[in-house]
Amino acid sequence: MSRKFLAEMIGTFWLVFGGCGSAVLAAVFPYAQGDANPLGLGFLGVSLAFGLTLLTMAYTIGHISGCHINPAVSFGLWASGRFPGSSLLPYITAQVLGGLIAGGLLLGIANGRAGFELSGSNPLATNGFGAHSPGGYGLLAALIIEVVLTFIFLLIILGTTHKDAIKDLAGVPIGLSLVLIHLISIPITNTSVNPARSTGVAFWAGGEAIGQLWLFWLAPIVGALLAGWVQRNLLDGPKD
Repeated sequence: MSRKFLAEMIGTFWLVFGGCGSAVLAAVFPYAQGDANPLGLGFLGVSLAFGLTLLTMAYTIGHISGCHINPAVSFGLWASGRFPGSSLLPYITAQVLGGLIAGGLLLGIANGRAGFELSGSNPLATNGFGAHSPGGYGLLAALIIEVVLTFIFLLIILGTTHKDAIKDLAGVPIGLSLVLIHLISIPITNTSVNPARSTGVAFWAGGEAIGQLWLFWLAPIVGALLAGWVQRNLLDGPKD
């Protein structure tokens, strides 16, 4: 378990550092005179960054811990019968710790630029709804999109890692699905589908990011549990 704990912590660190880091440090990089850089990454670049972090970690730590790097994934695998409940707490602890380390390091790096401050609707790439939704979407829209996208995300993970699937290639569709998820939902919630990702930056941003964090635990876990149930009871073939 110590190897798995370390792998999950490193993997979640890389997801938050790479994905949120692309948003904080490179999405709209300012010129010295304060003008926005037209070559900034934007939504597409940030979406690709999140997908690439997951894809690279899938092949780096997948053989050690399964590369959950997301509490919702751990819950979904548990609900599908593929992950023991006794491992949930250590996995989730490792994931949240990795996210917190990444968020703190990102804040320290961002503070190295003159004029940086935790301001705007999504400081430090935090997630939110209402005034903290990039596109101004409300709580209900945020709840629905996070449940639905996490549900689909888990079905993709469970399907591509099924015993009858071509598991050697599973990291590719899983990583690409996270890109698509971000392309859909960055305007709505700044995309969570991962409570550790949300916590890792909300903790350091404080304020409303903490006040709204409950949704980004509740919705992804509900979506993941639903996907695990559907996979186990409706999609899996008959038991031998």
